[in-house]
Amino acid sequence: MSLAKLNGQIAGCVKCSRLVKHISSLQPRKGLMLRDYWNRPVGGFGDPQSRFALVGLAPGAHGANRTGRPFTGDGAGDFMYPLLYQAGFTNQPEAYAMGDGLQLYDLYITNAVKCLPPQNCPSSDEFTQCRDYLAAEFSLLDNLQIIIALGRGAFMSTLHLYKVQGAIQRLADYPFSHGGEYRLPDGRVLLGCYHTSRYNLQTGRMTKQMFIDLLEKAKALLAE
Repeated sequence: MSLAKLNGQIAGCVKCSRLVKHISSLQPRKGLMLRDYWNRPVGGFGDPQSRFALVGLAPGAHGANRTGRPFTGDGAGDFMYPLLYQAGFTNQPEAYAMGDGLQLYDLYITNAVKCLPPQNCPSSDEFTQCRDYLAAEFSLLDNLQIIIALGRGAFMSTLHLYKVQGAIQRLADYPFSHGGEYRLPDGRVLLGCYHTSRYNLQTGRMTKQMFIDLLEKAKALLAE
C-alpha cells in the first residue's frame, strides 16, 4: 500500500460516531460556509522517504479540519512552518491551504487522531481506533528514524502503539518531557516536544527558540 492509498482510506473512515457527529455539527468560521471545510478525517503528508516524522494530537477545528492538511491554516501551523523552513524541512515558510506549493523535505507530518475531537480532547477509544492508521503510516515510512511527538497526547499514543505491538512493556519507563528522548526497540528515537498550541505560546511554555532547538536536537540525534 502507498501513503496516498492509505490517506484515501483515512478520509473515508467513520469508525468513531462521536467524532463524525461533532464534525457534522461544527459551526464554520465567520465568512465561511460548511462546504468550505474538508470536514472529514485528515491523513498525513510529506516526504515518503523522510527520516523524520512529526506527530500532533488531532486536526484543528478551523485549521486541518478546514484545509484537509495537518497544521495548515491555524495558529499552531503559523508558528511552526516558518521554523520548519528555517531548519530546512520545507521549501517555504507559509502554509495556508492545499495547493499552496508547500513541500516537506525529509519530514512527514501527521496526527495521532485523524478527526477533529470536541474540546480538542480525543477519548481513549478514539486514540485506539486511529492507532492502526498511525502504525500503517510508520510502516510505510521505510527510512523513518526520528519521531517527534508534539504534546503528551501524541507522545503517549505513539508509546501505546509500541506497547500493543509488544515492543515495550511499561509506559512509565518513558515519561514525557520537552526534549526527552528514548531509543525504541526498533532503533527509532522518540522525541518529546511541547505542543505549539496557542495556550503554550501565550504562556511562554513554548517559544520559537525552544522549537528550533528541538529540531536541531532531532537532526543531531540522526547524525549520531
